[in-house]
Amino acid sequence: MPPIVSNLRAVERRISVALQCAAREVTLVAVSKQRSPEDIRAVVAAGCRNIGESYVQEALPKIAALAGAGATWHYIGHLQTNKARDVAANFDWVHGVDRARVAVALDRARPENLPALEVCVQVNISGEATKGGVAPDEALQLCREVSALPRLRLRGLMGMAEPTTDAALQRVQFARLRAVFDEARAAGLALDTLSMGMSDDFEGAIEEGSTMVRIGTAIFGERHGKEAA
Repeated sequence: MPPIVSNLRAVERRISVALQCAAREVTLVAVSKQRSPEDIRAVVAAGCRNIGESYVQEALPKIAALAGAGATWHYIGHLQTNKARDVAANFDWVHGVDRARVAVALDRARPENLPALEVCVQVNISGEATKGGVAPDEALQLCREVSALPRLRLRGLMGMAEPTTDAALQRVQFARLRAVFDEARAAGLALDTLSMGMSDDFEGAIEEGSTMVRIGTAIFGERHGKEAA
């Protein structure tokens, strides 16, 4: 078994253990930034069809190379409005909508021949100035604005915990996102996705209610010169 596939199976087993008796499923997004189309094809062939990319210009050739492979493409990076057209035309999901202006740009750019773009609103649950995302107390309003756009389909929320060895602190931050999620659902928004959890913290995220995890390093190995996911 190739090492990438072996790593993928190990992550899948860890997800199963973290879920234990929970009555839900968790979608695994393999984060493939800085990885070759061949590496991505191996993961897709092994059954992981959700692929995450953070850089538009890096992702577009990979999407073209894997056309017809059955991959679902998730844009998980910070999105500038000048990249909205490329993202709207080539990706299936966007996880990082943190401003109404970005949502409007995506909505206008989504081609009419494609289904509505699946969208998660990004919430800054760690309070770090270096992280994108709307403040937790502003998330509900942004969700309402996104849900009103016809070419977008609001699916849920995305957040990233602080990179720390304090697992309890990360759990508190994940619980904060779950609370915002529950608030939005109670307000009548049909959310079904909590995108939280990466290679170093996904088990805690799952235990706090995550339904989608974004895993790069634990599947593909360490990257060079870029942050891990």
